[in-house]
Amino acid sequence: MSEAQYEPPKIWTWDKESGGRFAAINRPIAGATHDKELPVGEHPIQLYSLGTPNGVKVTVLLEELLALGHAGAEYDAWLINIGEGNQFSSGFVELNPNSKIPAMADRSGDTPLRLFESASMLVHLAEKFDAFLPKQGDKRAECFNWLFWQMGSAPYLGGGFGHFYAYAPVKIEYAIDRFAMEVKRQLDVLERHLADNQFMCGDEYTIADMAIWPWYGALAMGILYDSAEFLQVHEYTHVLRWANEISARPAVRRGRLVNRAWGAEMVPERHSAADVDTPQKGDPDSRL
Repeated sequence: MSEAQYEPPKIWTWDKESGGRFAAINRPIAGATHDKELPVGEHPIQLYSLGTPNGVKVTVLLEELLALGHAGAEYDAWLINIGEGNQFSSGFVELNPNSKIPAMADRSGDTPLRLFESASMLVHLAEKFDAFLPKQGDKRAECFNWLFWQMGSAPYLGGGFGHFYAYAPVKIEYAIDRFAMEVKRQLDVLERHLADNQFMCGDEYTIADMAIWPWYGALAMGILYDSAEFLQVHEYTHVLRWANEISARPAVRRGRLVNRAWGAEMVPERHSAADVDTPQKGDPDSRL
């Protein structure tokens, strides 16, 4: 049945895979599909993730904290292959009942603390180490404004535009147009703000930048969805200036390699700084 002819039934039922790249792992129910405990390494922070934009947010912050000398931010980063359904193991579901990466356990105290949702991890780590989160009321509020702007906006970029433009089994003009328009609006929001600000919170680099950069910085730099020409990202000059400045930070270069299992350089798992110092060589043309 063509797109124009489709009429939704009165009651939706799940009777077949929806198609597309991730069809095999999409399902309308939660919970574990198999029993498997998560591994635990020797460091205080245990991260279970994949080097997608949401995962990169957290590894960038951890690398930035280590660069400042915070030894308590040492971490083990375990690869969660979402294509193989690792996120539906009993151990992962216990840590994150939503079965999405990243998930984290802070084992520095007497009782392990579970954390899911990337913004929760960023705030927890920033407060724990008193770094990258302004203390002053108005600046702190501005940081949270932009942090949660990203959390609310990125689903339109990833689950909306990215899905229909790059992953859906059929190209639907309406869906692509709808989400392309919204993503360009979001880029214009950033463009106007960054015209007057070095970083998202003025002249201070914060967790808001670390949250936004893996999504919108990567998009502006032509890394996401092979969509640079389609979205004409070169027009957003202030976003590009900001994106390139953050991309040049050593901790950002390190963080974006962690839990990456594709591309020219990759660090599928990280258990010490040496793993990132000497990344594995991969296929430059490979993609997630």
